[in-house]
Amino acid sequence: MRDPDAAFSDPRQAVLHDVLDDDRSDLDAYVALVEDVRARRIVDVGCGTGSLAVRLAALGLDVVGVDPAGASLDVARSKPQAERVTWIHGDATDLNGRVGGADLVVMTGNVAQVFVSDEDWAATLRSVAAALRPGGWFVFETRRPEARDWETWDLPPTSVRLEDGRTAVVTRTVTRVEPPLVSFESSAAIGPDVLTSTSTLRFRPRSEVEHDLRAHGFEVDDVREAPDRPGKEYVFVCRRGGGDRGDDRGSLPA
Repeated sequence: MRDPDAAFSDPRQAVLHDVLDDDRSDLDAYVALVEDVRARRIVDVGCGTGSLAVRLAALGLDVVGVDPAGASLDVARSKPQAERVTWIHGDATDLNGRVGGADLVVMTGNVAQVFVSDEDWAATLRSVAAALRPGGWFVFETRRPEARDWETWDLPPTSVRLEDGRTAVVTRTVTRVEPPLVSFESSAAIGPDVLTSTSTLRFRPRSEVEHDLRAHGFEVDDVREAPDRPGKEYVFVCRRGGGDRGDDRGSLPA
């Protein structure tokens, strides 16, 4: 697996994440999904600063959050309800032999796109399948390549007020578009310090994702819109094969 981007692994930048990306209304759909399928044991792969994990833990659920960026996990561990979450510093393959029988595995925030190599993507799908009980749910989002949303990503210098009273001037620039890969660079200038991070994401078409899921033992139950980003993303609702539908713990509304 590749190393996490500096935006998540650099402690100076990880503490800025929740301020710069403070609208997490996208998580409402995942909370509703947990209720729909009556999941009690949930794994959040690529949990970042733990916004969803602590929210679910506050509901009394058994939650595991795994992320390769230690600095982001440090932020997560500082949040209310964090002590109710099992935090794992690593990627999905670090779940192997440690987590099993989950009702639901989620990947929010387009985490699925950080796996740019076929090998890393396949290893992630294998590990997710192993972490789930037979018939357990796997739900994640990924941007639609045909929407070409990267054409809107450039951000001119923009001032953001931080919680400690300082001001950060943030920018974002797409640096390379070579489908299926798109690279960009972000920066945050705080006083004399300029913190930078580079990233490359992979945009997989729907047919490719569905093929990969089925190859790793998943049944694709539905492909939905992201309610807060219509037309821009696919939300894949899948199940690990081998479950008994007649003895299901929960089902999704049509």
